[in-house]
Amino acid sequence: MNNDELYIKRCIELAQKALGKTYPNPVVGSVIVHNGKIIGEGYHHKAGENHAEINAINSVENKDLIPESTIYVSLEPCAHYGKTPPCALKIKELGFRKVIIGAMDSHDKVNGKGKKIIQDAGIEVVSGVLEKECIELNRRFFTYHQKKRPYIILKWAESGDGFLDKDFKPTAISNSLVNQFVHQLRADEHAILVGTQTALNDNPSLTVRNAEGINPIRILIDFDLKVSGNFKIYNDEAPTLVINSKKEGTENNIKFIKTGKENFLQDLINALYKQQIQSIIIEGGSYTLQQFINKNLWDEAIVIRNESLKLENGTQAPELDLKPHEIKTFRDNTISFYRPNI
Repeated sequence: MNNDELYIKRCIELAQKALGKTYPNPVVGSVIVHNGKIIGEGYHHKAGENHAEINAINSVENKDLIPESTIYVSLEPCAHYGKTPPCALKIKELGFRKVIIGAMDSHDKVNGKGKKIIQDAGIEVVSGVLEKECIELNRRFFTYHQKKRPYIILKWAESGDGFLDKDFKPTAISNSLVNQFVHQLRADEHAILVGTQTALNDNPSLTVRNAEGINPIRILIDFDLKVSGNFKIYNDEAPTLVINSKKEGTENNIKFIKTGKENFLQDLINALYKQQIQSIIIEGGSYTLQQFINKNLWDEAIVIRNESLKLENGTQAPELDLKPHEIKTFRDNTISFYRPNI
């Protein structure tokens, strides 16, 4: 790994600190290097606050070194005025010697404009360093803008004999270590979705309790509004969207979105895109998960298995006919990670 890659790798590490906290913005890290030494670094903490490059610039003690320094950034510096002024202009104004970019930003407001501003100022720009890793880092952001839909993660826990519950009643399958992993997953993603049956059977609150982070937006698919207001999903711990066929409107932190049953999946995806939801964990149940699998409408699947647990009868786990690209062991549970074959 050469030096440029090493510094971009550091940018990625910094950016990851804010995973789940920057929506609708991407996660970005930045490092400033002078004569082979890091003199400043920063990352974007949350939307509306300073971008990574500005935090990195602000952390440099001796600003006189900047014109002789290289700034590294995991994503192309922005070129538009949003809640903060464009970073590309700041880089131009301070006159960095060189700019190294991980991935270019396909978002229509940036898309090469940031790089152009810097190049037009006579500053050398190199882009595409560890590009694959930088795109992977912001796969949610890129999926949302390129495919006009959220990044979709399917998740379920099954017994060794392939059931989600015993005799159709809620059953604990995963161990405490896995539960912590699941809560971290919730904190990293933008939203989490369940269907009517899961809400009625499990009465989940879908919040982050065993990890650090922000509660995801909760999404309930409940066509006939069978889940009553005293269920935990309706409490005030997180914003909640209720996709249904009866009513439209907002009540406190609950938003009702009316949709038909015909092209349900597409309507759901369109509604989530309109609500600017960049990533979503589909937690089921089995019927909901299988619909996404059948339509090949997913980006990642996370399957928790408790091999030693045999439930014999109950709701059958969804069928996913693929080999996992990674398997992790958490004591007596395994977690298999899948990506679709596209």
